[in-house]
Amino acid sequence: MRKYLLFLLLCCSVQLAAGQSTDSKIAAQKRLIADLEKQIAREEQEISKLKKGRASAEEQVRRLARQIDSRNQLLDETRRDARTLEEEVGRADSAARSLSASLDRHRQRYAEMVREAYRNYRHNNYLTYLFSSSDFRQMARRIANLREAAAVREREMARIDSLASEVAVQRDRLDRRQRALDSVQRSLTTQRSRLQQDVQAARSNIRQLSAKEKATLKQKIAQEQKLNVAIDELRKLSRGNKTGASFSAKTSNLRLPVVGGRVKRYKGNMAEVSGPKGADIISIYEGKVVDIKRNRITNKYDVYVAHGEYISSYANLNSVCVARDASVARNQKIGTIGSSVDVTTMEPEYKMVFGIYAPSPKVQLRAEDCFKKK
Repeated sequence: MRKYLLFLLLCCSVQLAAGQSTDSKIAAQKRLIADLEKQIAREEQEISKLKKGRASAEEQVRRLARQIDSRNQLLDETRRDARTLEEEVGRADSAARSLSASLDRHRQRYAEMVREAYRNYRHNNYLTYLFSSSDFRQMARRIANLREAAAVREREMARIDSLASEVAVQRDRLDRRQRALDSVQRSLTTQRSRLQQDVQAARSNIRQLSAKEKATLKQKIAQEQKLNVAIDELRKLSRGNKTGASFSAKTSNLRLPVVGGRVKRYKGNMAEVSGPKGADIISIYEGKVVDIKRNRITNKYDVYVAHGEYISSYANLNSVCVARDASVARNQKIGTIGSSVDVTTMEPEYKMVFGIYAPSPKVQLRAEDCFKKK
């Protein structure tokens, strides 16, 4: 009996810890969604201020492309929030069912104990049980047995009350999670509708632009996603770095920084690598994280890793899982691929821009020389 009660208490404490962990995850997810919603609201205000005309059409397309990307991110995060809530609803439902079943078993057991006690009472079996004792010592033991039976009934009743309270708590938790899930699903429907409106508006503006204007616009948007930092400043941070010092201009046969990725275009020391949604971004070589920046235009992350005194850069990351000054191993995950929007189709795509820099700005490296040849 004691082992059983201890087991139930342990299960409840584990469920409570899991619930608290999920609560923190859901709270973090809500903050991220709120930030994206504020960002979209700011972009909507800026778009509404733009006047009609050729120049404003181009600017509207640029802003709508960014807004579509933000809206896609919001949809992804809201879906993730919905999945977390669905899992929590499942866990809460399972816990409530388990507790309810345990409560029913305890009630049945208690009912049997009460019925048995009543039968003994009606037949005066208690007195018979006591007065049939062979001596006072045996009578004292039997009195102790009866008292223990009464105590067991009291403990069982207390456990029933406790289980009933726990069932009520789990049912309340389940109801709250279900309401939250319903709200998130309604939000998903609304966001999908607004996304379609944004896409239609952007495509309408795209049709107004000439081929030359479209090409210029695409180049401008691509420029926003590229690294725009003073690499010379980062070179100062990498001086004397020993982590990954075996890297050299001749290093080759490395994995692409996007897991499952493919190279779409190389240019100078830069490589644009596309990949599947949610793909991991990995460090091409062991090294030290010298800087992490957030692009104020795209709201994506740029990570810089020093391999000895060489620097590799990873731009347009949706999330980062390393910290500045942290050491990273070769092929270690440093974040996830970021999204963007193809300005000619307004369809989402997932890519990152990779760069490689030598200790001296006079030495130009070709990014494609680092990777495995297919």
